[in-house]
Amino acid sequence: MTALALRDRLGKAFGALGPGVLIAFTVAAASMFISEHYNAPVMLMALLLGMAFNFLSEDNRCAAGIQFTSSRLLKIGVACLGVRVTFDQIMSVGAVPLISIPIFIVLTIALGALLARLMDRPIGFGFLTGGAVAICGASAALALSAVLPKTEVSQRNTLFTVIAVTTLSTLAMIAYPIIFTNLGFSDVQSGILIGATIHDVAQVVGAGYAISDEAGNVATYVKMMRVAMLPVVIIAFSLYLRRGTDETAKAPMPWFAISFGIVLLVNSLGILPGFAVEAIRALSQWLLVAAIAALGMKTSMKAMLSLGGKHIGMVVLETLFLLVMAIGVVALFIPE
Repeated sequence: MTALALRDRLGKAFGALGPGVLIAFTVAAASMFISEHYNAPVMLMALLLGMAFNFLSEDNRCAAGIQFTSSRLLKIGVACLGVRVTFDQIMSVGAVPLISIPIFIVLTIALGALLARLMDRPIGFGFLTGGAVAICGASAALALSAVLPKTEVSQRNTLFTVIAVTTLSTLAMIAYPIIFTNLGFSDVQSGILIGATIHDVAQVVGAGYAISDEAGNVATYVKMMRVAMLPVVIIAFSLYLRRGTDETAKAPMPWFAISFGIVLLVNSLGILPGFAVEAIRALSQWLLVAAIAALGMKTSMKAMLSLGGKHIGMVVLETLFLLVMAIGVVALFIPE
């Protein structure tokens, strides 16, 4: 391809995608400003602001860029999440979390699938909410939605899950430190509980360090163990769907999840210099916030409100189930 042909091709691509992408990142910048200055959850702000610009998804000048941001750029952002955790951090928390965290994840996702059957919800919604609750909240919901089958309500389900887990994480950030302290748990025990139960990373950090520096450090490491399970769960879902019906058998292999694992491995080996780690971390944050803003633009508030109370009940029950399991394990196996 000649330089002139490449320039023309890039120009056409920017003309088609540029307006929508720029709008999504503008909303992301506004969301980050609000989050930093008013201590509001950045993902929730991006989602709500994006929904306010829902009309842009119907504009032919913006639609392609919004779709590109909510799909392709989302996957790149998920892959970059691997820079947040290393194997040394995972191993530092001891054997009990290493054994129990994968079990918590499997059982919570299984509960999501069961509740979906009992409440007459799509099985994919059960996987989505279970995975978001079990792993890392909004980020997991976005990543899992990329491999689950696309239906008429799949985007609404994704956005509902983001809202639900972000709201519950914020409430947990306030309530859990008080509950765990009053129950007599030590700083280490409380850190494990916070890291194992609160959905989003930011709220885990806030709740942990609200107790003590030790609790905050432990909570962060345990949470990173859950994040490290994200590519495993995504690949497992993808393989499961490829064995399904003709509609789901075409589910692609999630290379972005494999990329997540590669980034995690490279980061664990200490190959990346500090400035590169920070740059990738910032890139991941920007891409994920822009992606959720773009998803918000593609969904109306009226459509969200039509989902009903069963959706809320599923996420709340999964959250309580995870909390009860974690308290039981810590009380039985983690010394004070």
